[in-house]
Amino acid sequence: MAMITIRELYDLSHTMAADYLEKFTYPWEALSGLREMIIALGQTLDPEEYDSPAEHVWVHKTAKVFPSAYLGAPCIIGAETEVRHCAFIRGSALVGEHCVVGNSVELKNVILFDNVQTPHYNYVGDSILGYMSHMGAGSITSNVKSDKTLIVIKNNGERIETGMKKIGAMLGDHVEIGCNSVLNPGTVIGPHSNVYPTSCVRGVVPENSIWKNDGVIIRKY
Repeated sequence: MAMITIRELYDLSHTMAADYLEKFTYPWEALSGLREMIIALGQTLDPEEYDSPAEHVWVHKTAKVFPSAYLGAPCIIGAETEVRHCAFIRGSALVGEHCVVGNSVELKNVILFDNVQTPHYNYVGDSILGYMSHMGAGSITSNVKSDKTLIVIKNNGERIETGMKKIGAMLGDHVEIGCNSVLNPGTVIGPHSNVYPTSCVRGVVPENSIWKNDGVIIRKY
Protein backbone atom coordinates (compact mmCIF):
# COMPACT_ATOMS: atom_id res chain seq x y z
CA MET A 1 0.00 0.00 0.00
CA ALA A 2 1.13 3.53 -0.75
CA MET A 3 1.62 6.10 1.98
CA ILE A 4 -1.65 8.04 2.44
CA THR A 5 -1.98 8.89 6.15
CA ILE A 6 -1.10 12.30 7.53
CA ARG A 7 1.91 10.93 9.38
CA GLU A 8 3.20 9.25 6.21
CA LEU A 9 2.67 12.20 3.89
CA TYR A 10 3.77 15.16 6.00
CA ASP A 11 6.44 16.43 8.37
CA LEU A 12 4.15 18.29 10.76
CA SER A 13 6.97 20.47 12.05
CA HIS A 14 6.47 22.62 8.93
CA THR A 15 2.92 23.90 9.59
CA MET A 16 1.04 25.84 12.26
CA ALA A 17 -1.75 23.30 11.80
CA ALA A 18 0.26 20.47 13.35
CA ASP A 19 -1.86 20.09 16.49
CA TYR A 20 -5.03 20.12 14.42
CA LEU A 21 -3.82 17.60 11.85
CA GLU A 22 -2.64 15.20 14.54
CA LYS A 23 -6.30 14.58 15.42
CA PHE A 24 -6.92 12.78 12.12
CA THR A 25 -5.69 9.67 10.31
CA TYR A 26 -6.20 10.78 6.71
CA PRO A 27 -5.63 14.34 5.48
CA TRP A 28 -9.01 14.78 3.79
CA GLU A 29 -10.67 14.25 7.17
CA ALA A 30 -9.27 17.63 8.23
CA LEU A 31 -10.92 19.62 5.43
CA SER A 32 -14.36 20.09 6.97
CA GLY A 33 -13.04 21.91 10.03
CA LEU A 34 -10.49 24.23 8.44
CA ARG A 35 -12.55 27.40 8.81
CA GLU A 36 -13.04 26.97 12.55
CA MET A 37 -9.43 25.90 13.07
CA ILE A 38 -8.03 28.95 11.25
CA ILE A 39 -10.22 31.37 13.21
CA ALA A 40 -9.20 29.79 16.52
CA LEU A 41 -5.52 29.73 15.55
CA GLY A 42 -5.56 33.30 14.29
CA GLN A 43 -6.90 34.57 17.60
CA THR A 44 -3.80 33.18 19.33
CA LEU A 45 -1.31 34.97 17.06
CA ASP A 46 0.89 37.70 18.48
CA PRO A 47 -0.27 41.15 17.25
CA GLU A 48 3.35 42.25 17.46
CA GLU A 49 4.06 39.79 14.62
CA TYR A 50 0.79 39.75 12.67
CA ASP A 51 -1.34 42.51 11.20
CA SER A 52 -5.10 41.98 10.93
CA PRO A 53 -6.31 44.10 8.00
CA ALA A 54 -9.82 42.63 8.22
CA GLU A 55 -11.81 40.44 10.58
CA HIS A 56 -10.36 36.93 10.72
CA VAL A 57 -7.52 37.83 8.35
CA TRP A 58 -3.99 37.66 9.74
CA VAL A 59 -0.87 38.59 7.77
CA HIS A 60 2.65 38.27 9.14
CA LYS A 61 4.44 41.61 9.12
CA THR A 62 7.27 40.16 7.02
CA ALA A 63 4.87 38.84 4.34
CA LYS A 64 4.42 40.76 1.10
CA VAL A 65 0.86 41.09 -0.17
CA PHE A 66 0.52 42.91 -3.49
CA PRO A 67 -2.16 45.64 -3.70
CA SER A 68 -4.39 43.76 -6.15
CA ALA A 69 -4.48 40.53 -4.11
CA TYR A 70 -7.74 39.59 -2.34
CA LEU A 71 -7.61 38.05 1.13
CA GLY A 72 -10.91 36.47 2.10
CA ALA A 73 -11.65 35.49 5.68
CA PRO A 74 -10.61 33.45 7.39
CA CYS A 75 -6.99 33.21 6.34
CA ILE A 76 -3.52 33.31 7.79
CA ILE A 77 -0.48 34.36 5.74
CA GLY A 78 2.83 33.26 7.23
CA ALA A 79 6.21 34.93 7.55
CA GLU A 80 8.18 35.85 4.41
CA THR A 81 5.36 34.66 2.15
CA GLU A 82 4.48 36.48 -1.09
CA VAL A 83 0.88 36.89 -2.25
CA ARG A 84 1.25 38.33 -5.73
CA HIS A 85 -0.89 40.39 -8.10
CA CYS A 86 -4.51 39.31 -8.53
CA ALA A 87 -4.20 36.32 -6.21
CA PHE A 88 -7.67 35.35 -4.94
CA ILE A 89 -7.76 33.77 -1.50
CA ARG A 90 -11.44 32.94 -1.13
CA GLY A 91 -11.13 31.97 2.52
CA SER A 92 -10.38 29.08 4.88
CA ALA A 93 -6.74 29.22 3.82
CA LEU A 94 -3.74 28.64 6.06
CA VAL A 95 -0.63 29.64 4.11
CA GLY A 96 2.68 28.83 5.77
CA GLU A 97 6.04 30.58 5.87
CA HIS A 98 8.19 31.31 2.80
CA CYS A 99 5.35 30.41 0.40
CA VAL A 100 4.48 31.87 -2.98
CA VAL A 101 0.87 32.47 -3.96
CA GLY A 102 1.28 33.77 -7.48
CA ASN A 103 -0.53 35.89 -9.99
CA SER A 104 -4.16 34.89 -10.59
CA VAL A 105 -3.88 31.93 -8.19
CA GLU A 106 -7.08 30.94 -6.36
CA LEU A 107 -7.03 29.22 -2.97
CA LYS A 108 -10.08 27.86 -1.11
CA ASN A 109 -10.25 25.63 1.98
CA VAL A 110 -6.58 24.69 1.98
CA ILE A 111 -3.49 24.21 4.07
CA LEU A 112 -0.19 25.14 2.46
CA PHE A 113 2.75 23.94 4.52
CA ASP A 114 5.91 26.08 4.69
CA ASN A 115 7.88 26.71 1.48
CA VAL A 116 5.00 25.71 -0.83
CA GLN A 117 4.89 27.34 -4.25
CA THR A 118 1.70 27.93 -6.24
CA PRO A 119 3.23 30.61 -8.45
CA HIS A 120 1.29 30.87 -11.72
CA TYR A 121 -2.42 30.48 -12.59
CA ASN A 122 -3.18 27.65 -10.17
CA TYR A 123 -6.49 26.67 -8.62
CA VAL A 124 -6.08 24.87 -5.29
CA GLY A 125 -9.28 23.95 -3.49
CA ASP A 126 -10.10 21.54 -0.64
CA SER A 127 -6.49 20.43 -0.65
CA ILE A 128 -3.42 20.08 1.57
CA LEU A 129 0.02 20.78 0.07
CA GLY A 130 3.02 19.45 1.97
CA TYR A 131 6.36 21.07 2.77
CA MET A 132 8.26 22.33 -0.29
CA SER A 133 5.66 21.02 -2.72
CA HIS A 134 5.34 22.91 -6.01
CA MET A 135 2.48 23.37 -8.46
CA GLY A 136 3.76 24.04 -11.98
CA ALA A 137 2.24 26.86 -14.02
CA GLY A 138 -1.41 26.23 -14.88
CA SER A 139 -1.74 23.06 -12.82
CA ILE A 140 -4.98 22.75 -10.86
CA THR A 141 -6.82 20.62 -8.35
CA SER A 142 -10.27 19.45 -9.38
CA ASN A 143 -12.30 19.03 -6.22
CA VAL A 144 -15.75 17.83 -7.37
CA LYS A 145 -16.53 14.84 -9.58
CA SER A 146 -18.43 15.57 -12.78
CA ASP A 147 -21.32 13.36 -11.66
CA LYS A 148 -21.30 15.00 -8.18
CA THR A 149 -21.06 11.63 -6.40
CA LEU A 150 -19.11 11.12 -3.17
CA ILE A 151 -15.37 10.66 -3.50
CA VAL A 152 -13.70 7.28 -2.96
CA ILE A 153 -9.94 7.05 -2.41
CA LYS A 154 -8.58 4.04 -4.27
CA ASN A 155 -5.27 2.75 -3.00
CA ASN A 156 -4.01 -0.42 -4.70
CA GLY A 157 -7.30 -2.30 -4.39
CA GLU A 158 -8.34 -0.67 -1.13
CA ARG A 159 -11.42 1.58 -1.36
CA ILE A 160 -11.82 4.26 1.28
CA GLU A 161 -15.32 5.75 1.32
CA THR A 162 -14.81 9.37 2.35
CA GLY A 163 -18.47 10.38 2.49
CA MET A 164 -17.35 13.73 1.06
CA LYS A 165 -18.36 15.51 -2.14
CA LYS A 166 -15.41 17.93 -2.23
CA ILE A 167 -11.80 16.76 -2.00
CA GLY A 168 -9.02 18.19 -4.11
CA ALA A 169 -5.49 16.82 -3.86
CA MET A 170 -3.30 15.74 -0.97
CA LEU A 171 0.34 16.40 -1.91
CA GLY A 172 3.03 14.97 0.32
CA ASP A 173 6.24 16.80 1.14
CA HIS A 174 8.57 17.65 -1.78
CA VAL A 175 6.02 16.82 -4.50
CA GLU A 176 6.51 18.40 -7.95
CA ILE A 177 3.49 18.88 -10.23
CA GLY A 178 4.24 19.57 -13.90
CA CYS A 179 2.76 22.51 -15.77
CA ASN A 180 -0.87 22.36 -16.94
CA SER A 181 -1.63 19.15 -15.07
CA VAL A 182 -5.06 18.33 -13.61
CA LEU A 183 -5.24 16.50 -10.28
CA ASN A 184 -8.65 14.82 -10.18
CA PRO A 185 -10.83 14.73 -7.03
CA GLY A 186 -9.30 12.68 -4.25
CA THR A 187 -5.81 12.43 -5.74
CA VAL A 188 -3.09 11.57 -3.20
CA ILE A 189 0.57 11.94 -4.17
CA GLY A 190 3.24 10.52 -1.89
CA PRO A 191 6.33 12.42 -0.75
CA HIS A 192 9.17 13.10 -3.20
CA SER A 193 7.08 12.18 -6.24
CA ASN A 194 6.84 13.97 -9.59
CA VAL A 195 4.04 14.41 -12.11
CA TYR A 196 4.86 15.02 -15.78
CA PRO A 197 3.53 18.21 -17.39
CA THR A 198 0.03 18.08 -18.95
CA SER A 199 -0.89 14.98 -16.96
CA CYS A 200 -4.40 14.00 -15.88
CA VAL A 201 -3.83 12.32 -12.51
CA ARG A 202 -6.24 10.27 -10.44
CA GLY A 203 -5.99 7.87 -7.52
CA VAL A 204 -2.89 7.38 -5.39
CA VAL A 205 0.65 7.96 -6.61
CA PRO A 206 3.16 6.20 -4.33
CA GLU A 207 6.04 7.99 -2.69
CA ASN A 208 9.32 8.41 -4.63
CA SER A 209 7.53 7.87 -7.95
CA ILE A 210 7.08 9.54 -11.32
CA TRP A 211 3.66 9.78 -12.99
CA LYS A 212 4.21 9.88 -16.74
CA ASN A 213 1.87 11.37 -19.38
CA ASP A 214 0.26 8.03 -20.22
CA GLY A 215 -0.47 7.29 -16.56
CA VAL A 216 2.42 4.86 -16.15
CA ILE A 217 4.01 5.13 -12.71
CA ILE A 218 7.67 4.32 -12.25
CA ARG A 219 9.69 4.32 -9.05
CA LYS A 220 12.62 6.70 -8.75
CA TYR A 221 14.65 4.27 -6.67
